Amino acid sequence: MSFEEDDSVILHDEHSEYDGEEGTVTQVMETMFGDETYTVNFEEGQEAGVPEDNLEAAE
Repeated sequence: MSFEEDDSVILHDEHSEYDGEEGTVTQVMETMFGDETYTVNFEEGQEAGVPEDNLEAAE
């Protein structure tokens, strides 16, 4: 599933301080391999370079 800017998502990354939190996609970037990574804003900061596999659509 691909995400777009302004989509609400939940981050799943046990190494991130935002693991399990809901945020908003603010930027979509394409890697040189054609994969997309995302920048997600949270209430208290942001996480950049998040792979699609670490995101889940929020309700």
